[in-house]
Amino acid sequence: MASASGATHFATKVELTISCENLMDMDVFSKSDPLCAMYIRSSGSQWYEFGRTEMILNCLNPKFAKKFVIDYYFEMVQSLKFCVYDIDNDTYDLGDDDFLGELECTLGQIVSSKQITRGLLLKDKRPAGRGTITVSGLFLWWSDPFLEFYKQTETGWQLAHRTEVVYNNLNPTWRPFRISLRSLCGGDVENPIKVDCYDHRVNGSHDLIGTFKSTLAELQTGTHISPAEFECINANKLKKKNYKNSGVLCIKRCQVVKEYSFLDYIMGGCQINFTIAIDFTGSNGDPKSPHSLHYINPEGYNEYLTAIWAVGNVIQDYDSNKMFPVFGFGAQVPPSWQVSHEFPINFNPANPFCSGIEGVVQAYQQCLPLLKLWGPTNFSPVIRHVACFARQALQQSRASQYYVLLIITDGVITDMDQTCSAIVEASRLPMSIIIVGVGGEDFSAMEFLDSDDKLLRSPNGDVASRDIVQFVPFRDFQVSSGPHLLTVIGRAILAGVFSLKPIESFLACVFGIIMCIFRYPLKCAKQQ
Repeated sequence: MASASGATHFATKVELTISCENLMDMDVFSKSDPLCAMYIRSSGSQWYEFGRTEMILNCLNPKFAKKFVIDYYFEMVQSLKFCVYDIDNDTYDLGDDDFLGELECTLGQIVSSKQITRGLLLKDKRPAGRGTITVSGLFLWWSDPFLEFYKQTETGWQLAHRTEVVYNNLNPTWRPFRISLRSLCGGDVENPIKVDCYDHRVNGSHDLIGTFKSTLAELQTGTHISPAEFECINANKLKKKNYKNSGVLCIKRCQVVKEYSFLDYIMGGCQINFTIAIDFTGSNGDPKSPHSLHYINPEGYNEYLTAIWAVGNVIQDYDSNKMFPVFGFGAQVPPSWQVSHEFPINFNPANPFCSGIEGVVQAYQQCLPLLKLWGPTNFSPVIRHVACFARQALQQSRASQYYVLLIITDGVITDMDQTCSAIVEASRLPMSIIIVGVGGEDFSAMEFLDSDDKLLRSPNGDVASRDIVQFVPFRDFQVSSGPHLLTVIGRAILAGVFSLKPIESFLACVFGIIMCIFRYPLKCAKQQ
């Protein structure tokens, strides 16, 4: 069983109000100028000051406006002391002011009685004249509000979005959020929207604070200077006398932003520039051996060719001249037989382009017998090569060029730090990278580069502007075969790079930033 010291204590806020009557008059030519200080006893016997009320001039029956808000713990004894002084000077120290009396009690006594009145005592425990002190306790119930946005459908209201809970707050500000226009109002800014505000309960039986109905068009009228205001009404409280609302919801910003799809850019004249990089490291095995990943089987395929066909057949439709630069890496290249990580597979540095996917396949088949497969597996040179051209595209006045690099590899990256840095730099350019892993090696490094959960970070701490890498392991699709295999692989790879949805689904599709803030305090559901 957990020890008492390790137990969790749950607190409730209590507001204490102080008043006194018949205080001793310590001044000769006027009445006392009282002030009340509240003290709390620590776990030992020490008292420390919690706070002070204001001073009231010439008054023997003060009702102090300043209140004390304190945490109440049901299972703990919380000793309090209220000391009343006649303030005679401007110093903060109360030791040189006249003492008018004190009261010692517990917070539990105040809470259980709601209000206690006791006679003030002097330091020697004698009565301080006829002076009395009254302490009133009021529980402060705080709400844990959250919002639910509903769109109207043929069958009724459908939940579109739920905000986070803002705990212990009657003046909450919720985080901005994004939602598609179709999800919120069916694509029509004049369609009704319902917003419910709830007080969160752990058991799920949330209390309704209030609700209102509006349209997206009305929400859009709000600005930081002049928010759009909506009264939250609880229908069950309307019959109550003097009930006006349960708070006012203020929309400070609501913006509809159009997000363009891949197809939008293509129809606008954007050209896709497709580059292929092929792994010719020794870990692939001797191309003459049937066990090699570069071995071309009797049907004319291997995993490298399958990946080229699957991606290239889709990409080439968006390339006007269908001329693709193709590079190899990790091989010894004739005539110098130096290891290269960026050599054209047609051995023509001045013109590394192949005509169509058929030309790529032909160049691959012709270069394979002329290479010595070697190592290591370095990605960064070819990434930086393509990034150089993508960077030049930024100088153009319109988004007319986009670069896609397909890397087909079998092994673990050996220049991981340099590759991370190259990808982070490329994330700011019109460029995407597709990595297809062939064979049965460990591809955990590739999955790390495909940073779906969080943006990639370079060794020096720079964070990528966006996720530009899509990794697909070829082995996940080996259950398929023939043309169907090409279709499945191509769809899986390109789905992570482009959105090929019909353009009509992109009608003003993003309901922009909504920041909600209650200008006026909410009425807690417990208080209504």
